[in-house]
Amino acid sequence: MHVLVLLLACLAAVHAVLYSHYRHRLAEYEARSDLRQIATAALGLSDLCIATEARYTRHPAASDAVVPFMDHPGAIEHFPTGSFWAPPIPGGIREVGK
Repeated sequence: MHVLVLLLACLAAVHAVLYSHYRHRLAEYEARSDLRQIATAALGLSDLCIATEARYTRHPAASDAVVPFMDHPGAIEHFPTGSFWAPPIPGGIREVGK
């Protein structure tokens, strides 16, 4: 029984340390909000970057619908975040000129 209490105390201490670290980092992040806005405007960034792996996994609004499937429709996905995008629907809203 003492082992469980000790384990619970250790987990509570780890949780408290992680939470205080989170609050500290959040305060730093909010303090630099103006700098991020200036950098975003200066660099001409458009959208949030979800992943840095490939151009089609960065943000669905900033890529073509067929880019993940250009190599081969049945090819194994190289990037883990590519699994969030489904194949384009034929005649869908993103296809232009059809």
